[in-house]
Amino acid sequence: MKLKFLGGVEEVGKLGMLLHEDNVNLLFDYGMAADKPPTYPLPAPKPDMVFLTHSHLDHCGMLPWIAKNYGTEIIATPPTVKVTELLVRDSIKIAKAEGYPEVYNENDIDELMNNFTTMSYTEVMDIGPLEVSPYPAGHIPGAAMYEIYGDSTTVFTGDIHTCNMRLVKGAKPVKCDNLIIEGTYSGRNHPDRKKTERELIESVKETVENGGKAIIPCFAVGRTQEVMMILKNLKYNMWVDGMGKSISKIYKTFPGYIRSEHDLKESRRRFSEVTYSRDRKQARAEAQVIVATGGMLDGGPVQTYINDVKNDPHSSILLTGFQVETSNGYNLLNNRTMNIQLARDQPEQTIKVKCNLKKFDLSAHAGQDDLIKFVEGCDPENVVIMHSDDREPFAKELRDRNFNVILPKTNEEFEL
Repeated sequence: MKLKFLGGVEEVGKLGMLLHEDNVNLLFDYGMAADKPPTYPLPAPKPDMVFLTHSHLDHCGMLPWIAKNYGTEIIATPPTVKVTELLVRDSIKIAKAEGYPEVYNENDIDELMNNFTTMSYTEVMDIGPLEVSPYPAGHIPGAAMYEIYGDSTTVFTGDIHTCNMRLVKGAKPVKCDNLIIEGTYSGRNHPDRKKTERELIESVKETVENGGKAIIPCFAVGRTQEVMMILKNLKYNMWVDGMGKSISKIYKTFPGYIRSEHDLKESRRRFSEVTYSRDRKQARAEAQVIVATGGMLDGGPVQTYINDVKNDPHSSILLTGFQVETSNGYNLLNNRTMNIQLARDQPEQTIKVKCNLKKFDLSAHAGQDDLIKFVEGCDPENVVIMHSDDREPFAKELRDRNFNVILPKTNEEFEL
């Protein structure tokens, strides 16, 4: 088996991996990094088939390019297909708005959707001498890790979380000879999940009881729904705004991929939705809690709500996601400033934020200790670490446990 990463192996973002065995060429994921401007993996040769782990743009964002150039069949779970279409169409809008080069167009996305074939967990697909099967990855609804069975058994994890969250159950180990695993949180662990959820709830309560608004910026895919489910029992005037609403509607149509269909429905009942401009006006005037798209604060309706409360000492901005160094969220955490554009016909402005600010770790990635337990459960001969800015801490712990660890570089072919 020969492998080569086209991106996303020494970094988090724009993942793409080629696998060649017995004259079969497979591509696993093909994404983009949402930098400014976006960056892309190396050009892929024509694959016989593509396997998509999940619908985050750093894994799916360049699949329309594959459809345009090759028309290759692409495999994914049903919710992943639906959400991918929404995100890649939105990426075109963002490229136009920001003046970035467009690497594909709407017609290419139409071709992509025609090329998708859906697979459910544990189904088996024969590709020449190989068998490929998806398993739950625990990251977001529909996220899959793939088992490739040939002369040996190889597992490609994509992004995984091994702990149960409100939205999905954690991933379970799959016995294999070769394990290709993400290392996003190499060298780092997460605080206790239940404790973090309690702290978020208490911060919302404290803010509202003091007469302020709790503004909660969230990624549309997975995090919006997770936060809504955490807060669903609060009796406040709560609203949700942005693409997260559409993602929630997609997820409700695939109850088999959700940990609790009942809890997701209950959370959607508790939150009023901003659909029209008049709804946003009402939310700005009346809401006590607002969950809004724009997880790193670089765009989306969350900027409007933050501008409303920036000088209010009783209000709070409660961040729930990782903030990359180039993001508004990173600047806010480190120097209390951020850039906002309240309308497309208005210039961008820098604002100083004086309201309360807190950050909560609700990551959908496994921390290092959980990754190590997962590796031990898979019991592989070889471990390939990908999707990490710093793989060495994770690699060292595995080597200390006598695992053979491989740290490939971008565009470097290696054999298993």
